Amino acid sequence: MSREDIMRRLELLRVEHRDLDSAIAALVDAGSSDQMQIARLKKRKLRLRDEISALEDQLVPDIIA
Repeated sequence: MSREDIMRRLELLRVEHRDLDSAIAALVDAGSSDQMQIARLKKRKLRLRDEISALEDQLVPDIIA
């Protein structure tokens, strides 16, 4: 993946992460009793965060100390 591809992918993942955050907050605020759906959304959000971290690590050059 080129640096530009990584940057585009990161932006898409960050948007999806924010959208999931909003969806989770809306469900919680609405008093939704569907805890399974909330748990699935939170799990997806964590996977996105992990993928974002991995891509960000690819952008930082390895520095040998």
